[in-house]
Amino acid sequence: MDTTDKVKSITGGEFLIRDCKPEEIFIPEEFGEEHRMIEQSCSDFIDQEVIPVIEAIDKMEEGLMSSLLEKAGELGILGISVPESLNGMGMDFKSTMLSTEAIGHGFSFSVAHGAHTGIGTLPILYYGNEEQKKKYVSKLATGEWKGSYCLTEPSSGSDANAAKTKAVLSPDGKHYLLTGQKMWITNAGFADVFIVFAKIDDDENLSAFIVEKGYEGLTLNAEEKKMGIKGSSTRQVFFNNCKVPVENLLYERQKGFKIAVNVLNIGRIKLAGGVIGGAKAAIGLSVKYANEREQFGRPISKYGAIRQKLAKQAYRTFAIESALYRATQDIDNAITGNIEAGMDKQQATIQGIAAFAPECAMLKVAGSECLDYCVDEGVQIHGGMGYSAESMIERAYRDSRINRIFEGTNEINRMLTVDMILKKAMKGELDLMTPAMAVQKELMSIPDFGDSNGELLAEETKYIANFKKAVLMTAGAAAQKLMMTLSKEQEILMNIADMVIATYMAESVLLRVKKLLKTKSEAELSEKIAMARLYIYEASETIRSSGNEAVMSFTEGDEMRMMMMGIKRFSKIQPFNIKDEQQKVAQTMIKANAYCF
Repeated sequence: MDTTDKVKSITGGEFLIRDCKPEEIFIPEEFGEEHRMIEQSCSDFIDQEVIPVIEAIDKMEEGLMSSLLEKAGELGILGISVPESLNGMGMDFKSTMLSTEAIGHGFSFSVAHGAHTGIGTLPILYYGNEEQKKKYVSKLATGEWKGSYCLTEPSSGSDANAAKTKAVLSPDGKHYLLTGQKMWITNAGFADVFIVFAKIDDDENLSAFIVEKGYEGLTLNAEEKKMGIKGSSTRQVFFNNCKVPVENLLYERQKGFKIAVNVLNIGRIKLAGGVIGGAKAAIGLSVKYANEREQFGRPISKYGAIRQKLAKQAYRTFAIESALYRATQDIDNAITGNIEAGMDKQQATIQGIAAFAPECAMLKVAGSECLDYCVDEGVQIHGGMGYSAESMIERAYRDSRINRIFEGTNEINRMLTVDMILKKAMKGELDLMTPAMAVQKELMSIPDFGDSNGELLAEETKYIANFKKAVLMTAGAAAQKLMMTLSKEQEILMNIADMVIATYMAESVLLRVKKLLKTKSEAELSEKIAMARLYIYEASETIRSSGNEAVMSFTEGDEMRMMMMGIKRFSKIQPFNIKDEQQKVAQTMIKANAYCF
């Protein structure tokens, strides 16, 4: 059977009830020459144009960020996902993700770039009419104009649809008059175009508008003073009867929340791409410093405590990267399938990404927390120098923290992950209940201790299958027991989300290594096999602890004991020498003096 057809048929969250095969996923090692050229071009831009002036960027030197975006636009970096007819490159979603990763080590510039190319451009590209796209997207793609996105308000953060900014039609019917306040608006200080969300009259739902900076009634507050990303322009934006031409209503009335949700799905997975780039850079800084810094007469890279940190940085990053490009290809396949079914490119892209909204949320959480770990341990490896504002790792540490808040907090995204998967089940898009009931029956049976016949990674494959059973057992029981009140049990939802996230990341890294084993030997992949095993071990610990927490929160008596036995059974793995595997990973990087996976 054609594996491409199999890949196209998968949908978001389906990995929980499906045995995925290595040939069904895309891995970063498969990127071709054209993709690598795009990656190199973006990375070189950061190294040659951004890093040398990073201090000036953080001091917000007048006009510097705008000029850098314009330079990026001249190189095509701002229009990778934009059609050629609108001055873009018209590349696929994977190309967009790879470029986002390559720019991820650009500190505040990567934030400005991400806001401009993502939430500042895509609402018009995906939801604008032809005139709007021609007028705005063609200039945003080249950097002639810069984009911004105005959703958050002082009284509405996570609850975006509670926004109070109002729009009323002018007496002559030619303008909408916008009145309200937006805050934490990235790129606001130099943006030419603002995507603004407001409610028309007494509408229940938001509408979206394209607002130009020169429109009467638009004013900006001073730049915010922030913990990190100091070079990123962040301001409050005020609208006082701001006159917006009626033709600048984006898409349809009361469809603004739909735009916001779908664009945020894209923002979440793109954030994951950016933080992976940042994590790799942080590991590189850590390895180089560990090789240079001597204590007690030898480089600190010789010490086990340092090597353990380096290994954990590496295998967590490698696992998230594996999941990122797996999901990215699934989205690309869904987009292609939608186009073949007759959709236009923009609508096909929106629906393709929306289908994998759970994976987008999971990757946002896992990626941002991976970067936080990498920069935190990076500072620790640097010791006192890591706390100095003169070091790059100090800036990376400060800049990283916002990523757990951007694009919906990690708490919100954890709850969304479970909610979106359960809603898919309620709509009949996923049959979760049948396998969940099968797991309940399995709890009463004798465990299968079948022989793996010495097949490489066969045991790990069984572990992943068991992780899925743990998730299905816990989520299924919670849904049956709590029913309509489950949505209010945030602690339980976050426990289940952590189990789901750990399972997806662990399966992704295992599938990546198994796919590589089809063309390379075990010896050639020794370090990558080690990273897969290490991450799966870590995932098993998450499954066990989060599963137990969840079960103890909604069961009692014999039911609790039975389910906790199930968690123990489904999270169990065979012991192995963790220290030796970590040493193997760390020593490879120490020898290369870089993150080299």
